[in-house]
Amino acid sequence: MLIKLPPASACKESDVTPESIYLSRRKFVGSSMLGLAATAMPVLARAEDAVRYAGVEPAKAPAWFQSKLSSTQWQAVVAKGETITPYVDATQYNNFYELGANKGDPKANAAALKTEPWTVVVDGEVANPGRYNLEDFIQPHQLEERIYRLRCVEAWSMVVPWLGIPLSALLKQVAPTSKGKFVRFETLVDRENLPGQKSSFGLIDWPYVEGLRIDEAMNPLAILAVGMYGRTLPNQNGAPLRLVVPWKYGFKSIKSIVRISLVEEQPKTTWQSLAADEYGFYANVNPSVDHPRWTQARERRLPSGLFSPNVRDTLMFNGYGDEVASLYSGMDLRVNY
Repeated sequence: MLIKLPPASACKESDVTPESIYLSRRKFVGSSMLGLAATAMPVLARAEDAVRYAGVEPAKAPAWFQSKLSSTQWQAVVAKGETITPYVDATQYNNFYELGANKGDPKANAAALKTEPWTVVVDGEVANPGRYNLEDFIQPHQLEERIYRLRCVEAWSMVVPWLGIPLSALLKQVAPTSKGKFVRFETLVDRENLPGQKSSFGLIDWPYVEGLRIDEAMNPLAILAVGMYGRTLPNQNGAPLRLVVPWKYGFKSIKSIVRISLVEEQPKTTWQSLAADEYGFYANVNPSVDHPRWTQARERRLPSGLFSPNVRDTLMFNGYGDEVASLYSGMDLRVNY
């Protein structure tokens, strides 16, 4: 069964790969990738995705993740005119300050992040608080694939196929009380092993904190991701659990989550604390509101290079306005940036 994504991220029927080409691809994959599929089933959701997810690195997956793949809801196409970013670009160029300040540091220092065992605390204004092992946290829910644009405030972007669960499903499970107006997220603190936390990069007061309004968190586009490209999340991309909010700048999609709290007051987020005049609480992708250091009117889609910069116009709400614009009705998005 295919998950039905909202119109902004859906293709027209005419954009879908013709059946004859798809079937020939499956035949090719079946003959040439049989050995790989036998050893990589924890990595690739299905053998035919070896073509679609070219370059995915082999890796072991925990049993709970592998068992979920057979019932995952798959979305086979992306928005018209979009192409999934190559795995190598999505995993070797990113920001994850717990692992270092430079774009290549997360990949280089990925082994410093210890993801097993992993627990998540849900607390605050909820009827059903608790501390969950990751597998128990995900168990009641069906994994879904969501192919989303990812837009960094630094004006580069990607298109990433995530595997995860709707954030709304988790919130319904824990039952926020009437006082739960905001959702606060907190990342792992491991100053002994994580290079970025040992160096106190940028005077960050760890843990890294992010937040959403409850109605933003309940929007169907917001997910908690446990995988990407048909496999578990690589450490450098926020393993084993991260937030993905595709209509907001990437720093809102906090990585390596260990605590989710329902709170009454708007939480003070990490980047707000460091530079409130540069990083607002909402951080909606908005081409008409520039960051002091980066214009937001245009973006560089990865992969790109000196002779092929791959620059394009930025879309309001990253192209998801039909699904989320109503959340901000009546708000001045220049003030509430």
